[in-house]
Amino acid sequence: MTKVSATERPIDEWADDVKPSFVIQGLLDSFGPGCKDTKNCTCCHREGETTPATVWCSVCDDALCDVCARAHSRISSTRHHDTTAMTSEAIIPRKRNIKCKEHKDEIIKFLCKDCKKVTCHTCCVIYHRKCESVVTLESELPALKSQLLNKKETISNKQLQMEAKVDAVKVNVVSEKDRYAKMEHDIKSFGNNARENITLMENKLLDELKEVSEKHIEQLTADLKSGEISVHMYRQQAELIDQALQSECDMDVYDMYQGSEAGDVDAVGDVDVKNRQNEDMLSRALDDLQLGEIDVQYDGMVNLEATPVSHDTSNVLNLKGDPVLQDSINANVAGEEYVVYPVDLTVLPVNGTYTVVVTDYSNNNSVKSFYTRNKQRHHSKLQLGGEPWGITRLKHNQVAVTVPTTRQIVTVEVNPDLVLLSTITTSKQYRGITSLTPSTLAAGSGRCVDILDMRGNVIKSMNAADSGKEIIHSPEFLCTTRTGNILVSDSGSKRVLCLTAEGDVVFTYPTTGHTTLRSPGGITSTSTGDILVTAYYQDTVVHLTESGQFVRNILTEDDGVSYPHGVCVDGRGRVYICNYISGEIKVFSFSNTL
Repeated sequence: MTKVSATERPIDEWADDVKPSFVIQGLLDSFGPGCKDTKNCTCCHREGETTPATVWCSVCDDALCDVCARAHSRISSTRHHDTTAMTSEAIIPRKRNIKCKEHKDEIIKFLCKDCKKVTCHTCCVIYHRKCESVVTLESELPALKSQLLNKKETISNKQLQMEAKVDAVKVNVVSEKDRYAKMEHDIKSFGNNARENITLMENKLLDELKEVSEKHIEQLTADLKSGEISVHMYRQQAELIDQALQSECDMDVYDMYQGSEAGDVDAVGDVDVKNRQNEDMLSRALDDLQLGEIDVQYDGMVNLEATPVSHDTSNVLNLKGDPVLQDSINANVAGEEYVVYPVDLTVLPVNGTYTVVVTDYSNNNSVKSFYTRNKQRHHSKLQLGGEPWGITRLKHNQVAVTVPTTRQIVTVEVNPDLVLLSTITTSKQYRGITSLTPSTLAAGSGRCVDILDMRGNVIKSMNAADSGKEIIHSPEFLCTTRTGNILVSDSGSKRVLCLTAEGDVVFTYPTTGHTTLRSPGGITSTSTGDILVTAYYQDTVVHLTESGQFVRNILTEDDGVSYPHGVCVDGRGRVYICNYISGEIKVFSFSNTL
């Protein structure tokens, strides 16, 4: 790279600033225009003669014949020059004489170590008279060559290291291809087994249906025939009664009456419709056929969760309904010495068990999980080296937790008991955190939101601005929307911000100049794009649209919300709130008012 000092100068002036390419210059010296003829004697050529050269003088940069070589060796100024016999195998060293840019006829032979510039003799006299260290370029060559050798050794070591990394990556590529091929085979195998089981169950049910239906139709046919006979008999009896009524003989009427009283008339009872025991049995068999989800798990990979055959629309969060308190979880567990302060939480299903994972920002220095199994409530506690704050869900049973006091982000596996997976050291004290992709996180610290990789390295640092002023002051809670944007709950600026992954502002709530949120806390986004944010000092949970428009306060102090911090939703249409002071987690559902 060459920096042009003054582009307004003519091209032929500043083009000399372009640094030379040693490879190209070497080719020009050897084969380009003006290269010397090394086959004939240079001295004889100056006299107009052509004599084969036998010796090369690297100092004079001349080719010499035998006669001129003997004269060359007798002259006192040249007799000590290094000469090389010119054979077919000999390599002729070429000496490139660089002319001074300012003094075109003079060769550059000196180096000013003070100015770090090579110069000619005239430049030394004119421009470097006061410099303390001006030496010949030739005398400095050993030191320069030594430095180049050291540089070459460093580059060679880096080359070896990079080659080792490349080899390791090649091996990893092969192993990963094999692993993915095995995963593909396993998925296809699981799919084939599932299809085979479904086909077997289908054939079994069809056989049972055929057997039950044949028996049922046979019974119905018999009932039909019996009914038809009864209809015929009833018709005959009705005709007999008509005849008796029309008879002129009073005894005919009396005899018919006596027959009906004795049971001769209406002797055929109602059609006996059989019960449907076999039908009910078949229906139960159909109900027992559970076409659930295929769950394939691999270590270190995201869970491949299949879409259920049918969706229960009752699990969709109905934010238009009225809140109903479903549960209250005490985050204080047995044996704890300090008061509990639940800050942030998430809910995830683990092997069919919905598990609440909450951070305890107190001297307990712990993350806790709460779940119900066999109608019994259980909990797990994981001790950390500092006070945890924010939490976000990673894979289907993993979470990431910020520990600002120790400048760490820890990853935890939820089984649903908690197991520490890794500890990531960061350069900042991050609080709010959210997962963007399987390999990137967004975390808030100070006056910025950073995009991090899973090693804690900062990929991008964002500090949004509005009207030229920074608007991120204290990003304590973050979440990711369904479109991949980042929601920031900023207690410092008392607003909610929606940012793109590039740092552009999508919207702010409230708008500039309005401070209806005195202290925004936890924030989450639903599957329909709606936004829920807690208001700490107002004891409310605010509902915003996906574009940041206020809808209503969906939870208030009257519903049991008190100093709320973290908020999240699960897949069952429930909302979880961390009551910071009381140490409780409130669980709500929403139902339509009748």
